[in-house]
Amino acid sequence: MTGRKKIITICCLLLMGLLGLCSCGSPSSDSVKNTSSDTSENFTVLEQTENTEENNEKLVYESSMELKYAENFSVDYYVGGYKLLTVKDGTKLLVVPEGKSVPEDLEEDVYIMQQPIENLYLVATAAMDMFDSLDAVDTIRLSGQKEGNWYIEAANEAMANGNMLYAGKYNKPDYELIVSENCSLAIENTMISHSPEVIEMMEDFGIAVMIEYSSYESHPLGRVEWIKFFGALVGKEAEAEEAFVKQAAILEKVTADEKTDQTVAFFFITSNGLVQVRQSTDYVPKMIELAGGKYIFENLGDPESSRSTMNMQVEEFYNSAKDVDYIIYNSSIDGGVNSIEELLDKCTVLKDFKAVQNGNVWCTTNDMYQQSMSIGYLIEEIHSMLQGEDEAEMEYLFRLE
Repeated sequence: MTGRKKIITICCLLLMGLLGLCSCGSPSSDSVKNTSSDTSENFTVLEQTENTEENNEKLVYESSMELKYAENFSVDYYVGGYKLLTVKDGTKLLVVPEGKSVPEDLEEDVYIMQQPIENLYLVATAAMDMFDSLDAVDTIRLSGQKEGNWYIEAANEAMANGNMLYAGKYNKPDYELIVSENCSLAIENTMISHSPEVIEMMEDFGIAVMIEYSSYESHPLGRVEWIKFFGALVGKEAEAEEAFVKQAAILEKVTADEKTDQTVAFFFITSNGLVQVRQSTDYVPKMIELAGGKYIFENLGDPESSRSTMNMQVEEFYNSAKDVDYIIYNSSIDGGVNSIEELLDKCTVLKDFKAVQNGNVWCTTNDMYQQSMSIGYLIEEIHSMLQGEDEAEMEYLFRLE
């Protein structure tokens, strides 16, 4: 840590100490990092040590969670109800059952999460739908979205009645509020990698930090399967399994039908007139394929890149996609369009597209990215679109007129 950062941190800690004298709370002792290093700054480690039983237990491996599609996390179970949750970047969370002591044989840098799990700070918007499906929104005390920006009804209700508070964006969190609310874990999106100083400051305050990597899953249901991670975190594995199986069943029903050769372009027009499309390895092209279609860009982008999108010039998009059978406009980024006329106002050359001339122009609803537990339904609706089935029952896609 640089001298300047250390000074800032010490000042912040002194401020929190003063707040504590005014009954504003102190950093949570339910979430600490196991470390053998000097604890002069990590004061919550000492606090945790004082609260544990004299005879700590040792971890005895029992089993591991079975995963079908997800590749970026794992869950291991140990005798006595202990659970070790591991994320692809090496972050480890040990969930300790209520009333149990912290095991003595832990590796360094393991975050201790003492049940009951509560006072979470959720920045990764895709995870809110998973917590909602688990009936666990009440474990989230702090939000990275303001009231009204959630498409998840339970989240908006929690913020409206004061049970969930806005604690700032990923790169500008309200540290004072986060510490005073005894935050146990910050669940960040991948954008936090651009603000490593935030992670450092959170850890200085004794707050666990993890990154939610569902967007890195190559299979659409791998994203859905992250509900098992959060189910294990909050002790609702059965509910998580039930929700996942429901989405997997939809996929099995859709993929049982014959594939089509119909092509699909999925895109949106940026504010500077470029066309943003998905890389061929992204989950959206995979969804189109699973629904029986064919994404128009077969080998677009760098398969080794973690990016899911790329921008191209209108001319390049026109040359590659003008004969596409269906176009789907991604409205979850810019608010969308309500008619073909509005779409043509954004990009006039689309009028020459085969899909526009044939009336096969579709749009996603605005809540697509927040509805992470609806991927199966979206695949089903893309399938229905390709099959020309009734669109009246669709919730995530609609035809532009």
